[in-house]
Amino acid sequence: MNRTQLKRSSILRMALAGSETMEQEGHGETFIFRAARIAAVVALYWFVSITMVFLNNYLLDNRDLDAPLFVTFYQCVVTVVLCWLMQLLSRWCPGVIDFPSVKVDLKTCREVLPLSVVFICMITFNNLCLKYVGVAFYTIGRSLSTVFNVLLSYIILRQTTSYRALMCCGVILGGFWLGVDQEGLAGSLSWTGVFFGVLASAFVSLNAIYTKKVMPAVDGNIWKLSFYNNINACVLFMPLILVFGEVGRLISFSRLFDMGFWGMMTLGGVFGFAIGYVTGLQIKFTSPLTHNVSGTAKACAQTVIAVVYNASSKSMLWWTSNMMVLVGSSAYTWVKSLEMKNVPRKEPQDSAEEKLLPGEKGNMAV
Repeated sequence: MNRTQLKRSSILRMALAGSETMEQEGHGETFIFRAARIAAVVALYWFVSITMVFLNNYLLDNRDLDAPLFVTFYQCVVTVVLCWLMQLLSRWCPGVIDFPSVKVDLKTCREVLPLSVVFICMITFNNLCLKYVGVAFYTIGRSLSTVFNVLLSYIILRQTTSYRALMCCGVILGGFWLGVDQEGLAGSLSWTGVFFGVLASAFVSLNAIYTKKVMPAVDGNIWKLSFYNNINACVLFMPLILVFGEVGRLISFSRLFDMGFWGMMTLGGVFGFAIGYVTGLQIKFTSPLTHNVSGTAKACAQTVIAVVYNASSKSMLWWTSNMMVLVGSSAYTWVKSLEMKNVPRKEPQDSAEEKLLPGEKGNMAV
């Protein structure tokens, strides 16, 4: 199979089905070449994901500009512009870049709108969590996505969860509460940040559920969905920015016309767009399970980097809480992957509604 002709939507289909396309595509290639390519892809994913988190923390922790909604709004604008540019490049260089044709369609915007409301809540609460808890505690603060996925899947979709998966969720919950306790004892706990982290985790799970419902409206294409989702988000953010008084803060911001500031803002949007691509790339060249293990290891490395960078001193129980969250999340992914292998694969005609990674996957990847 020619990889340059493989659409990105197909990458996500492979992720859902647990495809083993690497065995087919790697036929005839040396082990060293395949290993080097996989290592390069995983390293790229780690670099983009970790850089994005630290960059967002830098932008949101700006004491001169308290405007988290505007920062998030601007990143959505950058994503829309990049989608438009990518489709132009795809037309000019069809053999090099493959991107779907995107244009504003009001009917599609209306169909995607419910998801967009969930989407702006997810990214806003996620950024607010990062703003108040910092990068070191971010893994714990945002650790309940898996737990909410199990809970909301039962409430909304009436999907039950195995006892083994529930035990993994129990480990995650234990790590979360231990982390909150240890952060409180250290005197650095932000209950506001924990509150936003819990909300962000809930909306991450809701986003996965609603995404599956609206995928047929965009022909099952994840990049079209990203385009319409971010267009709706840009419109919805405007009144929120006005209501929460961020316009006045922007006008009085001393670096409003500083190109360095806008460069960092734009870079944050570029990395936000790039994380979608490198996530699909890592799944394509490894597997969904490996992607989640990589995301867990990345979260651990991200926490260590943050602690070292800030010259913080953490207790053994604090580190134990992080390991509980990471081990519980990895175990949950492993258990669900085993369960999915035992489920008969659906016929191809049902695949139009399932061109998305399952909600439980990738929660620790960002």
